[in-house]
Amino acid sequence: MVSWANAGVRDLHLDLTEAITPGMRGAREKLLTALRDAVRSGRLAPGTMLPPSRSLAVDLGLARNTVAEAYAGLVAEGWLASRQGAGTWVVNAGTEVSVRPRGTRVVPTHNLMPGSPDVAQFPRNEWVASTRRALSAAPTEALRMGDPRGRQELRDALAAYLARARGVRTSAESIVICAGVRHGVEILTRVFRGDRPIAVEAYGLFIFRDAIAAMGMATTPVGVDERGAVVADLDALAVPAVLLTPAHHSPFGMPLHSTRRTAVVDWAQRTDGYVLDDDYDGELRYDRQPVGALQGLSPDRVVYLGSASKSLSPALRLGWMALPSDLVEPVIAAAGGSQFYVDAISQLTMADFITSGGYDKHIRRMRLRYRRRRDALVEALRPFALTVSGLNAGLNLLLTLPDGTEPEVLRRAGGAGIALEGLSIMRHPHAGADVPRPDGVIVGFGTPAEHAFPAAVRALCDVLESSGLRR
Repeated sequence: MVSWANAGVRDLHLDLTEAITPGMRGAREKLLTALRDAVRSGRLAPGTMLPPSRSLAVDLGLARNTVAEAYAGLVAEGWLASRQGAGTWVVNAGTEVSVRPRGTRVVPTHNLMPGSPDVAQFPRNEWVASTRRALSAAPTEALRMGDPRGRQELRDALAAYLARARGVRTSAESIVICAGVRHGVEILTRVFRGDRPIAVEAYGLFIFRDAIAAMGMATTPVGVDERGAVVADLDALAVPAVLLTPAHHSPFGMPLHSTRRTAVVDWAQRTDGYVLDDDYDGELRYDRQPVGALQGLSPDRVVYLGSASKSLSPALRLGWMALPSDLVEPVIAAAGGSQFYVDAISQLTMADFITSGGYDKHIRRMRLRYRRRRDALVEALRPFALTVSGLNAGLNLLLTLPDGTEPEVLRRAGGAGIALEGLSIMRHPHAGADVPRPDGVIVGFGTPAEHAFPAAVRALCDVLESSGLRR
């Protein structure tokens, strides 16, 4: 199918027939490949503005979410940049990045995308040892479909670990294993599905907004300031639940203020609502004691969401929900009534990895490694006219830039083969004028391998220099 997208002056030719490759599934993958090929071939040059996702969706006969997800994927790969209110544009030419041998996935020269650990440090030997022990001890029935909540061994291990490390008050009976936090959000959206939207932070991970939208529900923003989410906004909203990052706000980095932690729990109790506590990097604290999970204040009104994606690897697709007791059965039903999302062997291995002490040992080791990287990055950024925040925890730093400079920094980063996340993509499209609109980029200092990190920092500093940001 050869298609022309006509959006005002932005005509876009895409050959979706040639984009199809063996094993490819779905319109999103076809569109991703067609757009990527158009950039790589030079038909879409750096600086070219793309049609709005809504317009391109209409012209191609696709769902808007399909186009939005394709754009987001190419932003993540470093081909495109996007800013709320400014559109989406090409920032990279095909010669600036390397390609994996099979040619199916573009890899930036310097990957500083947020949200990923250094997977080169995955504890392979310890994981293999845990797998051996777990399989040796596992009963035969463990290799069949079992409890829809997940393996008992892992739920037991998590209940003890989360209580000790994150202050979560739960039991194995209230834990449900899922394939990552996004999957957990999708399941919970099915539980809450109805005419009322789910509240989210005005700045937060767009992948969760997309996940909720894909389930047929809208989202509505609550404000964010220096104390975290402005939970008082919930009083004016008719919502069944709110998704927060209370231990470490994404992307600004502050914990939710203690008065607001109490206030949001009070809101949930008064309205029979629920708080979804996304504890996305709760273990990775550097300069202060960890902020305990919000769930500990009200286990009957707060859903705790965690995963191994930041501590081990997102490829494990291993997450968990600690649920209020009245949500356990609805969540199981919404998940399909059986545990087929996460394989039993991975669950058994993770259970052994936790109970043997290997998980704690790995987190302590990585905490020191990431802290050294963070310190080196902060030192390298001192000569530049920007503000660094999000220092106390996690795998990312937010660089707040002078007004109007985010598109230029992203454009130059793309040209230098650096994958970064722009702050603007994190802003909810319906965030009000009372929510500030700073320029910034989010730098994932945990993503590169150890040997590649110094070169990535130098490349980033070169981009900031060439953007005129030296003090």
